[in-house]
Amino acid sequence: MRAVLQRVTSARVRVDDVIVGEIGRGLLVLLGVARTDTAADAAATAARIVGLRVFDDEAGKMNLSVADVQGGVLLVSQFTLLGDCRGGRRPSYLEAAAPEAANALYEAVVEAVRKAGLPVATGVFRTHMAVELVNDGPVTLLIDSTKAF
Repeated sequence: MRAVLQRVTSARVRVDDVIVGEIGRGLLVLLGVARTDTAADAAATAARIVGLRVFDDEAGKMNLSVADVQGGVLLVSQFTLLGDCRGGRRPSYLEAAAPEAANALYEAVVEAVRKAGLPVATGVFRTHMAVELVNDGPVTLLIDSTKAF
């Protein structure tokens, strides 16, 4: 599972010019599910999203999590994070999970973050989305469940 986390002051996602998900301060998470991912990957990724300390404390150090600052999480499925650009000029998506499996694991991450008590907004799986954000910092981090947490 691959995720791009962006610390934001606001973010929203539109489908057909309709806002379907929106948060204020928090994390925008673009999430790609690999064909080898499991429920354990989803749980570990959700725990990392909730607990990663990327918000400033009173001393200006990144020492607080999204849960600590009572922020929101906007989770958007993005299979292109699994794109392999090493050969030719067209990315290969062979490592991306099939849509049914990807959606189930994406929803598992959404549910786990919600169970942690955070407000969660989402995009719409398998649709063309327009994502808008105000990146705070900017702070952008990568998570890969194949690398030890």
